[in-house]
Order: sequence, then structure tokens, then C-alpha cells
Amino acid sequence: MLSTGIRTPVGIKIMGSDLPTIERLAREVEAVVARVPGTRSAYAERVAGGYFLDFVLKREQLARYGLSIDDANLMVMTAVGGDNQSVTVEGRERYGINVRYARDYRDDLEALKRVLLPLPSGQGQIPMEEIADVVLAQGPAMIRDENGLLAGYVYVDFDTSKIDVGHYVERPRRRSPRRPMPTGYSLSWSGQYENMLRVKERLKLVIPLTLVLIFTLLYMNTKSAFKASLVMLAVPFSAIGAVWLLWALDYNVSIAVWVGLIALMGLDAETGVFMLLFLDLSHEEARKAGRLRNEGELVEAIIHGAVKRVRPKAMTVFAAMMGLLPILWSTGTGADLMKRVAAPMVGGLVTSFLLELLVYPAIYFLWKRRELGGPAAPHRRSSPRDARGADGAAPSSGDRPRLRPRRRSPSVTSGELTLAPPSTVHGAGVEGIAGPSLPSGCPVAV
Repeated sequence: MLSTGIRTPVGIKIMGSDLPTIERLAREVEAVVARVPGTRSAYAERVAGGYFLDFVLKREQLARYGLSIDDANLMVMTAVGGDNQSVTVEGRERYGINVRYARDYRDDLEALKRVLLPLPSGQGQIPMEEIADVVLAQGPAMIRDENGLLAGYVYVDFDTSKIDVGHYVERPRRRSPRRPMPTGYSLSWSGQYENMLRVKERLKLVIPLTLVLIFTLLYMNTKSAFKASLVMLAVPFSAIGAVWLLWALDYNVSIAVWVGLIALMGLDAETGVFMLLFLDLSHEEARKAGRLRNEGELVEAIIHGAVKRVRPKAMTVFAAMMGLLPILWSTGTGADLMKRVAAPMVGGLVTSFLLELLVYPAIYFLWKRRELGGPAAPHRRSSPRDARGADGAAPSSGDRPRLRPRRRSPSVTSGELTLAPPSTVHGAGVEGIAGPSLPSGCPVAV
């Protein structure tokens, strides 16, 4: 991760104020991390492993010969390092003319001590050892600075296809004993792990905000909190398929996987709204036709909206899925990243579609059943009290239904039964039936 300065999947930054101490701590960390299972290699930078040629100027001698520190540095740079004196032009090409001592006069330490330096005003020449001590010194090849402190890196490489960054970092923390760092020194994991922590904190805000925005848009569209909540049920439905497919493909959870899961929420809302739309259309059509008088007709209307219109729903889901499937077989640049974005979307669409067909209609039925006012009451015979109106008067014969006897009881005297008001009923007191007088207690079948 070049953004963090680490060129391997993860790395360890050791910061402090003394480079030799930082290098010592880095080597100890390298030895511990190298024993962690799954580690390919661990290398600690030798921050103090560079060799340098130092010219330590003698200030008293410089003052004796009338030289300043700038004059001495300029002479060292010109005689040993070289200095561009002019530029040569050859056609369209330009080359600098660099002047310095020949290699025989500067290829070893003793030769550098004998390098002659001119004195000002042409007073003669003096050897380099007269005004400076030429010594070899060991120091940092490159000085890193972070947060105002010197830093040293430990580069750690491992197989990211077998273990994710988070679990790998936890291994050395659990296996190695925690040793106190010297005062003023700190250790931190970097590379992809640092980016993972940064994205993790950002996702704590992004994911809830995404869910709230989706719910708000659904509520503005449906004007019903229940319908919006019903559509949001597709999110856990799709998570089942997303996790299954990630497990089948042996993908670890990463930033790309989280991006795919966030995109899957939008697809869930699309398929859920599509399913709810057909259920509402079928229910409204049955209501206008007067076919919602009991639970049976409500079930028939829901089945019509859920099952008999599977084709357009399947076409919507498969169109999105087929567009993502080629990514799973891609092998070009960036394919590893795009596969982990597309995998949770493909797996989530499959289970979300199946569970929406099974669960949505049942929940929709439980919700709409309340509008029926409860199940229909069973049919029963009316009583003389029920036959009277609100004022207690018996209805006229024209207001009452005509009854047709199914069979005639053997104990009834022959004669035709006719409808009559309840006041004319004789014998056993059968409601609304007039006929010959019957002995008391004689059964009558109508």
C-alpha cells in the first residue's frame, strides 16, 4: 500500500527518537513475526546500516588559512563530488561539463586526505587533511519521519487468498507475549490493515445511513411504514445468499466485499418493491371486483399476485444477475477486486428472490386479513327475536324470505304449508309457518 508507505500487504511501523534503538526493536519484531503461521517473509529495514564518508572540518585550521566553512565545503564538493562548470551544445543535445579530480586521486581514504585545495588569492595549495579529518561513519541510509518522530518499517508478506488481513494481524498478538516498549517508542500495524481500520470506522456511519435513506425513500413512495419495513426484510434475506457464495468461493471479508453488500441493499429494495407492487395490484383488482368477502378470496388474490406473475419478477432479477456473472469469470487487471464486489450481489439476489416469493405473500396475508373484520360467522337459523325489527314489530310477509320444505314429517296432517307471520304459527311454534293445528309436542320438519 503505497499510500501508507508499506509495499507489502501489512507492515509494522516503529517510531521513536533514536535510530539504532529503532533498528534493534525492528529486528526483534522481525524475529517474532517470521514465526507466525502463514507468514511468507518478514524483513526489518536496517535504518542505521549505511556507510558514509565524513569530512570533519577543523575550525582553527580554517581560520589560520583564511578559509570559511562555505569555502571548504565548496572545495570538497568540487574536488571530490564534481561541479558543472559549463554546458556543451551539440545540435539539439546539451551536456554539462563536470570537473573534479581524477579517480586515482579519490578512490581511497588516503588519497582523499592528500587532495590539494587552492588557497584564496593564489597563495598556494594545502592538502585536505590540513583542514579536515576524513573518516568513514555508519548511519541511516534514509531517514523516515512520521508524526514528528523517526520511524523504521518491518515489511510482512503473507498469502491474502488464504487468510484475511484482520485475522492475520490477530495471530502475532495472541501468540507472542506483550513486551513493554521503551519510553518514547511506539509500534503500530500499517498497510492494508491501517486502511481496513479506517474503512471500518467509516462503514459504521455509511451502512446505517444507507439503510435509513432506503427506508425513507420507500416510505415516501408507499406512504406506509409497514410496506417500507416489508421491503427492508429483503436485506437479511439477501445476506444469507451473499454469505453462502462468499464461503463457496473461499473469499475473505474485505473492503470490496463490503462495497458489494452495500450495492446489494439497493438491489434488494428494487426486487422487494417489485414484489410488493404486484401484490398491491392484485389486491386492489380483487377489491374493486368485490372478491374480498372472506379469507379464501383474499388468499386467492394474493396467490394471483405472487405466483401467477413470477415471470416478470424473475426477468427483473435474472437481468441484474446475468450482468454480474461475467465478472466472476474475468481474469484481467482488477479482476480479483471486482469478483469480491460481484460475488455477494449474485448470491444475495438468488436467496432474496426465493424468500420474497415465499415469505412476502404470507406476511401480506396476515396484514390484509385485518381489513376483513375477522372470519365470516357460520350460518344459523334465525329466531323470532331476530326476525323482529328494531321497534319490536314483526316484519310483513313480503319482507320475509319464502321457505321451501325439504320433506314432510309423517306425523304432520296432510295439508299445504304456507308462509305467514309468526303470530299465526300453531302447534310446535315453528317460525313463519302456518298450517293445520298440530297437537302439542308434535315434531315438525321443514
